[in-house]
Amino acid sequence: MTATKPGAQAGSGANADPDYAARRYSSLSRINRDDVHELVPLWTFSTGVLRGHEGAPLVVGGLLYAHTPFPNTVYALDLAHDGRIVWRYRPVQDPSVAGVMCCDVASRGLAYDDGLVFLYQADATLVALDAATGAERWRVKNADPADGATATSAPFAARGRVLVGVSGGEYGVRGHMTAYDAKTGKRLWRAYSTGPDADMRVDPQRTTELGRPVGRESSLKSWEGDQWRLGGGDPWGRISYDPELDLVYYGTGNPSTWNPVQRPGDNKWATAIVARDLETGVARWLYQMTPHDQWDYDGVNEMILTDADVDGRRRRLLMHFDRNGFAYMLDRESGELLRADKFDPDANWAKRIDLDKNSPGYGRPVLDEAFSTEAAGEDTPTRGVCPATVGAKNANPAAFSPQTGLFYVPLISLCMDFEPFRVSYARGQPYTGADTSVAAPHPGAMGGLLAWDPVKGAPAWRVGETFPVVSGVLATGGGLVFYGALDGYLKALDARTGEERFRFKTPSGIVGDPIAFSFGGKDYVAVLSGVGGWAGAGLTAGLTGTKEGENSPEVYAALSAYTTLGGQLTVFGLR
Repeated sequence: MTATKPGAQAGSGANADPDYAARRYSSLSRINRDDVHELVPLWTFSTGVLRGHEGAPLVVGGLLYAHTPFPNTVYALDLAHDGRIVWRYRPVQDPSVAGVMCCDVASRGLAYDDGLVFLYQADATLVALDAATGAERWRVKNADPADGATATSAPFAARGRVLVGVSGGEYGVRGHMTAYDAKTGKRLWRAYSTGPDADMRVDPQRTTELGRPVGRESSLKSWEGDQWRLGGGDPWGRISYDPELDLVYYGTGNPSTWNPVQRPGDNKWATAIVARDLETGVARWLYQMTPHDQWDYDGVNEMILTDADVDGRRRRLLMHFDRNGFAYMLDRESGELLRADKFDPDANWAKRIDLDKNSPGYGRPVLDEAFSTEAAGEDTPTRGVCPATVGAKNANPAAFSPQTGLFYVPLISLCMDFEPFRVSYARGQPYTGADTSVAAPHPGAMGGLLAWDPVKGAPAWRVGETFPVVSGVLATGGGLVFYGALDGYLKALDARTGEERFRFKTPSGIVGDPIAFSFGGKDYVAVLSGVGGWAGAGLTAGLTGTKEGENSPEVYAALSAYTTLGGQLTVFGLR
């Protein structure tokens, strides 16, 4: 089931029809629970880059498009000839860009629309390439790395538009989402995450939160002075889209700085879910999950769109597993919050989310002040906060199977000590304002895969992993769930029971997203391996013997005994 229609997104499960809903589900079933044990690697391809290979390959027709982290080389590989290189594109970028990228020099993938492949370079340049030849059709600069603004996210293509966010919350970069014309590169609209209504494309009467108008200058009123100008809220995660509602959905990152004492107020609209009109960029509704975020709980994790019966009526749903450890279910048309449950049982920063619609705190977390980093004050550590800043789940995507009705969530089980300190802004310099150290509450089990029942708001099953799971997940019509482990294994589990049915150790730790595709009447599974990202920083940046490594020895130092650097595509098929 290869991608032949416009709007394919890197990271889509089957790489067939556009995976606008971010379900990461492939209907392919030739590889299934009964024969997956016969899966073998058929061919491999070295990318030539030794950093964190996040995201997924993209299959369109008979070509597989593979991307690398910085310097962001793109390869078009011929599926009919075991990955023969049809063309390659090597961007020319200032190497200093790598020095201002947070959490490794990752790229989370490509997008395709109507004969064009879109690459979002690390230096925040968006490029359109001819899918057949690799020729550059246009390029546009979306942000300035001199400000600390870079690009790690995959572009998103739909209805002749390409959307890109920006990274840089750790440098005081004010977040924005921007839409470009797919054919010409002309900017169509830009919407900021913080600031005046006009900048954010917010209508104070028509844009709502939890069914109520947000009111005039909702963001400005939630910041002290002009701190919003450095307010972060960078949307560096994935984007979803409902074609019938013509709404795009994405999350915004942490407010800046990490030190909550320096930014009183709710700090809207950082750590929020945003629903915008694709054509105009005007916000339909907003929902802030972690007001006045004190723990760096970016809200950028993917928004999974499904339809189901809730409270006796058919609903268009949005499911979001946030870094803060809560699973949120909302009506994606109205923004109504339907439920919010802890999927991380160790999460202690909040006791629950207030779901009483008659309460003044409706939709807000009920905090546990023992874990408030602001209450502790500057230069004083708050100990044992769960989850850590990396979250109970990071930006690597979960999956949904319509076969089982379950969501499959990659897990991180880490807690932290968090010490805020006073920081001054300087353009292009780190603006974090906090020191953190992490530890595992359950040694030897720092991650896993969770099957989540949205009706019960509870786990259906869970399997553990030695290290955090920071690969994406893929569910298939063959009743399987695929994911990668930091020690290099690609695994397949029974989607209903969690029983392991397949494993194969690739040359390096997996932080990429598995895909399934069909070509020549046969089904295949492919994944990029190459340890990196925040979880592999000890290897990619040589931190195992440093203070940073000592602060988190279970993550940084221990991993070096299981895997090493690499960059490889592995394509699997049945014997």
